Amino acid sequence: MFSKFQKASDKVTIFLQIKDCCSMFLRHLSMTKKTSKVQALYDLCSKTFTPSPTPLPPSQAVHRLSSLLDTIGPADLGLKEEQSDDDRGHGIFGLSQLNRVARWAQPITYLDIYECNDFTMCVFCFPTSAVIPLHDHPGMTVFSKVLYGSLHVKAYDWVEPAQIQESKGPSSFPVRLAKLAVDKVLAAPCETTVLYPMSGGNLHCFTALTPCAVLDILSPPYREAAGRKCSYYHDYPYSTFSARNGAGIINGKEEDYAWLAEIETPDDLYMRQGKYAGPAIQA
Repeated sequence: MFSKFQKASDKVTIFLQIKDCCSMFLRHLSMTKKTSKVQALYDLCSKTFTPSPTPLPPSQAVHRLSSLLDTIGPADLGLKEEQSDDDRGHGIFGLSQLNRVARWAQPITYLDIYECNDFTMCVFCFPTSAVIPLHDHPGMTVFSKVLYGSLHVKAYDWVEPAQIQESKGPSSFPVRLAKLAVDKVLAAPCETTVLYPMSGGNLHCFTALTPCAVLDILSPPYREAAGRKCSYYHDYPYSTFSARNGAGIINGKEEDYAWLAEIETPDDLYMRQGKYAGPAIQA
C-alpha cells in the first residue's frame, strides 16, 4: 500500500515540477515578447553590421533595418514622451518666459543602449530648442528614427572632387564646398532616415522644435584612432567666399551650396549621460 502511495506521490511531484517548468517557460516567453523589438533590433544590427560592412551595407539589409525601426516607439525603449509647456496666457515676462528659460538650459540627454566595435545603438533626448551643431560621420552609415516630438534637420554632403578655398585676412581658415541634401522638419510618427559616408546628408544639424527623442544606429561607431573623429562645422553662404575667389556654381542654384569651416567643439553643446531604462539586450 505504501509503495502504491509513494508511486502516486512521485507522479504528483513530477506533474508539479513539469507544471512549474511550463509556468517558467511561459513567463520567459512573455518577457521575451515584451522586449522583442529591442532584442530584434540588436539581433538585426548584429547580422547586418558584424563585421562592419565595407563600404556600405546591402540595400536589402538597409530596408529591413529601416522597416524594423519604423515600428519602434518610445515605450519600446522605456521612454515617456515629454510634453511641451503651455505658454499661453502668462505674458512675455510671466511664468511662461521663466519656464522657457529653464527648459532651454536643460541638457541633451544621451542614452547608451548598446555599443561594440561594429555598431552603436543610442538615443538622444532633446528639450525644446536644444541643438546638436553641424557635425560629420566619417565613413559611417547612420539610421535615425524620431521617437516623439519634432525637430528640424539641415544636412550637407561634400562636393566631390573636393573644392577648398582659403579665406582672406589675418585669421584665414580653409573652407570646403558642400551641397545641401536635407532641410526639413521631422515629426513623429515618420519614417527612418538613413545617411551614408558620401550621401544622404552625412553632415547634419538637429534643432528641437519640441521636446523630442531620436534613436540612432551608427555603423561603424565613432573611433578617433580609426579615423572616425566627430568634427564640427560652421556653414557660410556660398556667396561669402565664391565672390572673392571666383568659384563657379556646380549643378544647381547658389542656395543649394555652402562653404563649411571646421570649428572646435562648440562651448554651448550641453549634453549629459543618462541611464537607459528600457528592456535589457541579450548580447
